[in-house]
Amino acid sequence: MLSNVTHKDLRVITRYGAEFGDEVGTVLTFPTEYADVQREYPIFFRKDPTSGEYHSVALLGFAKNENLFLEKGRWLADYVPGIVVRGPFLIGFQERDVGGELRQEPMIHVDMDHPRVSHSEGEPVFLPKGGNSPYLDHIALVLRGIHAGLEMSKAMFAAFSALDLIEPVSLDVKLSVEEGYSVVGLHTVDQRKLAALDGAALERLNRAGFLQGAFLVIASMGNVKKLMAMKQRRRAAQMSSTDR
Repeated sequence: MLSNVTHKDLRVITRYGAEFGDEVGTVLTFPTEYADVQREYPIFFRKDPTSGEYHSVALLGFAKNENLFLEKGRWLADYVPGIVVRGPFLIGFQERDVGGELRQEPMIHVDMDHPRVSHSEGEPVFLPKGGNSPYLDHIALVLRGIHAGLEMSKAMFAAFSALDLIEPVSLDVKLSVEEGYSVVGLHTVDQRKLAALDGAALERLNRAGFLQGAFLVIASMGNVKKLMAMKQRRRAAQMSSTDR
């Protein structure tokens, strides 16, 4: 558990790079951040083969270890998904006695083996006198969003599944005659079934806040073309570098 005594000198490196685990093709995302994510990335669903549960992912590239938003320590987007921003921090729960009643209270935990953890560089977690730094206050907001997003995600996918609104999708990308990619295991919102819902079903989705989520997922599909353009630019830059 994070402590301003035990971790008083803790710092977190906030630049981006493969050494921090950022070179990945997808990252988890949550309905609570769909509005920000859909402006930058395509949002898809993936199904856990063991549990059968769905989760949301933002697509960053067309290969497993390809992040087209990663370049020389920078993240080329105005919004970085919360699961990336959180760095070494996560929400844990501690049992506390509140008025004679035992409750599970959310607390910030830190993974001290995380590659972003440092004592010599990066953002300080605590102020010299022990208070939270602005960086830690921001992380607390991010973690709250993730925690709320996990709960909302379960309810949203239960509602989508009940209305049979989730469909598998095959993402085949052709960049040239020689180069193409096929991203498998993705799902999305079935637009035809969504459009065919009756007023009562639409009202239930809307009241729960899930109808907007469905529309945001559909709207995010336009970012696949953006990813293709980014891939083409990176490919051209690599070819130009090779020819020199």
